[in-house]
Amino acid sequence: MSTTTTATMHSSVSPSSESHKVSSSGEAAISVEEWQGWGTTSPIPSMVTQVVDDLKLLQKDSDADMIFGGNHGKLSGDFKVQEDKKHRATYQSLGDSETKLQFFSARQIACRVLGSRGYLCQKCWLPSEDCMCSKLISCPLWHRVRFWLYMHPKDFLRQNNTGKLLWQVFGIQAATLCLYGIAEHEEMMWDALKLAGKDKVWCLYPNKNAPAKSVKDSMAKLSFSHVECPPETTDGGHSLNFILIDGTWSNSGAMFSRLKDRYELMWGDELPCITLNTGASLMHKLRPQPSWDRTCTAAAAIGLLDELHDLPNFVSYGLDKQAKAIEDAVEVLLEALTARRLRMGRSITRKQRHNRDIL
Repeated sequence: MSTTTTATMHSSVSPSSESHKVSSSGEAAISVEEWQGWGTTSPIPSMVTQVVDDLKLLQKDSDADMIFGGNHGKLSGDFKVQEDKKHRATYQSLGDSETKLQFFSARQIACRVLGSRGYLCQKCWLPSEDCMCSKLISCPLWHRVRFWLYMHPKDFLRQNNTGKLLWQVFGIQAATLCLYGIAEHEEMMWDALKLAGKDKVWCLYPNKNAPAKSVKDSMAKLSFSHVECPPETTDGGHSLNFILIDGTWSNSGAMFSRLKDRYELMWGDELPCITLNTGASLMHKLRPQPSWDRTCTAAAAIGLLDELHDLPNFVSYGLDKQAKAIEDAVEVLLEALTARRLRMGRSITRKQRHNRDIL
């Protein structure tokens, strides 16, 4: 973490507000150590670095402090006004939709990283005083399963995000973060999927434009006896890869479309989707879904592992225990978020306003 960044609470903020202030008064650059501390193994994306450099240059030229106030790395004060004009002009000047998406994603992520310094725990993404890391219990995921958390930038470092629990429990090699619109992340994911092959890639998403397939429909005929090997010798070509779209329902359509297009470009076929028989997640108590048949990302992973465990060809791999480990982690997150809200005088129930995690 940078030693040149300080974080303090606004003195004029009421106890019920979660506003905070982060003032970057020195070196704003993001180190590889800091970047990877947020849950990724990738190098720092080049466009994220460029956005940070531009913010630093604007700070120098404008002689205004780079202040982040409130949640999600939102700029505030005079610097926000100047940066808003500059980033809008930059966005408009970009010639194609792909570059615009990459710029949008990089700016979101850069601001969230800079705005969370000294405020959020890098591991659990909760404010430091609410850190829940000591209560989480890690558990090895069966080495033939790999999760890909395809996360929208607006969900990156979000405190109530549940996708982060997968790599906190299973590790970043078993549950890998892939940020939507970040070229380096997406290329890393597709390289791994290409190695695995089209018959070992599925997306957990209710695709309404194709026949729905259950876990049983997709997995019941798979056999592992001819490729089973110790975890230390298993390569990506033997992994069953499950893509979890981690974002709001309103953002999920564009994310799924991007996955479909890339899959079709690579293999000339429709991206296979799996639908789950999941019930309501514990997180419904704090973060309602658009309907009761939709659930959070962690609950989708739990549902997948439980349904796989029910199949005769998967029953011996302990997937039920691995599902229980994630369920326990969701309880820990719920307790941490509830305690924070109570301490700040906020309600622990919410109106159905946000269409959050989409699985």
